[in-house]
Amino acid sequence: MMTIERFEDLEIWKEARELCKVVIRLTEEEPFCRDFKLRDQIKTSSGSVMDNIAEGFERGGNKEFIHFLGISKGSCGECRSQAYRSFDCQYINQETLEDLISRTLQLSKKISSFITYLKRSDFKGPKYHISEPDIQSFDEP
Repeated sequence: MMTIERFEDLEIWKEARELCKVVIRLTEEEPFCRDFKLRDQIKTSSGSVMDNIAEGFERGGNKEFIHFLGISKGSCGECRSQAYRSFDCQYINQETLEDLISRTLQLSKKISSFITYLKRSDFKGPKYHISEPDIQSFDEP
């Protein structure tokens, strides 16, 4: 099994980044770009998906990682809800709505599966495997 050393190597982070890029492109188009509030909300929620995966990973422990993955999953739902609002405002068409729904649902399921995997894993993250000499080295200038 491959060891993941950077959040950039996680498939869920890569997919979250793609979702964010799609949302950014959509919100740059007329008339979406003029609805500042909804534009900013959907960009923020899509960005939150990838950002919370990254932050949780960098925390170094499964418990915190799982917490941030839960936030990321919630942001998927928020982004999906905002996609419906975007459709209702006629900023996106049916095909685009279905694409966003599909992306957010699939990503949410993958995040849930990853949470389940982490909960069952015996490895609790590098945060809990630092030896005393390693901790002391952080104090050096």
